[in-house]
Amino acid sequence: MTQMSHPHVLAIGEALIDVVITHDQPDSPIEIPGGSPANVALTLGRLGRPVELATWIGRDERGRLIDFHLSDSGVHITDASRGATHTSTALARLDEHGAASYIFDLEWAPTGPIDVPDTAQIIEAGSISAIIEPGASAVLDALTRGREHALVCFDPNARPSIMGDPEATLVSIERFIALSDVVKVSDEDIEWLTGGAPIDDVVERWLRLGPSLIVVTCGKHGSLVATSSGVRFTKTPGDVAVVDTVGAGDSFMGGMIDALWGMGLRGAGAREALRALPEEQVRAVIDRASAVSDVTVSRKGANPPWAHELA
Repeated sequence: MTQMSHPHVLAIGEALIDVVITHDQPDSPIEIPGGSPANVALTLGRLGRPVELATWIGRDERGRLIDFHLSDSGVHITDASRGATHTSTALARLDEHGAASYIFDLEWAPTGPIDVPDTAQIIEAGSISAIIEPGASAVLDALTRGREHALVCFDPNARPSIMGDPEATLVSIERFIALSDVVKVSDEDIEWLTGGAPIDDVVERWLRLGPSLIVVTCGKHGSLVATSSGVRFTKTPGDVAVVDTVGAGDSFMGGMIDALWGMGLRGAGAREALRALPEEQVRAVIDRASAVSDVTVSRKGANPPWAHELA
């Protein structure tokens, strides 16, 4: 398939197979396509946005499963993505509350430089692919080049089991944050990365690095929202029966990007408008993200809603 030639979102990062082991059926693993940036792309595809994924998968059975899963939801995978020796996996164990912990078998070595077409108007990246070499350097380079014509969205999505030392990881992550316009991070990410530094202090420091909007998701406690222009508020969570949290943060990020795209906030030319976004519109972005994520947590796996489910 050829490169997308019209305006679109470009997600960069891992696509893998989640081998899910549930609390009530520990001997019956289920294989489901996943990976944080892939889930963001999946969310956007289902919401009807033009989206492309630059990833690193094998030409094996699991790679074909990912290909089918994403293309079935409108996601275009770049040709250069299919060069891995094998498709990566994440063993996801769900506890009795549906929360997931992960063990990874990961290959992240995309052939650089990653192509970032001028038609990419929003770029999303983060998670393992921003930390694990040799691919992380290629992702950083792609965002450095891409922000000349696109808004950049970033989610650290910390994975302690594979990211190593949190202090070193934080240094790497802050290089990405400095290139980003929008950052979505969880309170658990901040806890691990900073050793428990106050969330407000971390957010203020990160805003000084350059982002216009930072959202800290706090699970059942909702989310904290801060902008470089001084908007601050807390979004209370909806009354949703949580089945599991797999893909919840990715759906939230996808929902934010969907809202930005719908408001016409895309392309580097929208950077100043995003920086000056009034509180009413910031709240609309977060409301959309929350609505998308609420559907995802209400059912098993990273299964974000289609646009008609939110109408």
